[in-house]
Amino acid sequence: MTGILYLCATPIGNLEDMTFRAVRILKEVDFIAAEDTRHTRKLLTHFDIHTPLIRYDENCREEAGEKIIERILSGENCACVSDAGIPAISDPGADLAKLAIEVGIKISPIPGANAALSALVCSGLDTAKFTFVGFLPKSAKNRREFLEKLKKCEETLIFYEAPHRLKETLNVLAGSFGNRKIVLAREITKIHEEFIRGNLEEIVQNPGEIRGEFVIVLEGAKNFPEEFSEGSSENFIDFCKNLIETGTDKKSAIRETAKRFNVGRREVYNEILKSGI
Repeated sequence: MTGILYLCATPIGNLEDMTFRAVRILKEVDFIAAEDTRHTRKLLTHFDIHTPLIRYDENCREEAGEKIIERILSGENCACVSDAGIPAISDPGADLAKLAIEVGIKISPIPGANAALSALVCSGLDTAKFTFVGFLPKSAKNRREFLEKLKKCEETLIFYEAPHRLKETLNVLAGSFGNRKIVLAREITKIHEEFIRGNLEEIVQNPGEIRGEFVIVLEGAKNFPEEFSEGSSENFIDFCKNLIETGTDKKSAIRETAKRFNVGRREVYNEILKSGI
């Protein structure tokens, strides 16, 4: 009989979020595949779980993945866990799940805490439709191209980000999306849990304490006015020129144009300079 691969959620901060079923499964399986065995061992010790651990992370996923699949095919049951939350979400567990599916291994989810959804439901932004983005590409060029594809996405967008890259990411988002509503969620379920709400311009200037892992929840694109469809540079100029001619100062006109078309103020400013307005 082939074994089962369990994708087992673990707490994202507060250990009380561990489910009874997760504790039972982690005790019953033959072995646990963990992203960071030292981190997971602390969790297991807390719940008096003594199941053997093996390492499965980004650096060893190919070699370790093959061994894990072989063991499951031979009849052993395995629980895959990430450092926090549900494995396979921005996590190497996704590759293990694909390998298991390819050879016909049964996969069973053990649901639990999830940082992205926890941040979304507390954001105050639209929860009816959303897109989980996860971590942005590290390359500036790839990141710019990636965000360009998301510009007109009307669903709420959810990003993950590490504290040392938060400021850079916020500036990139402001340059790509303009002045939208945004929520920074940090230390979710922990003692210093915090939700920082505002718009991109405000948050770029004052993101609060930059500690812990962040979830960024960003408002989706608004529909462009019919008379200014697609937000081309020509329409930036037309719209901005109309505001200035009706008495709005240039700085305010640029800000309003950027907000209306969901683009960065710098982009609008550059187009206005070229037009000679």
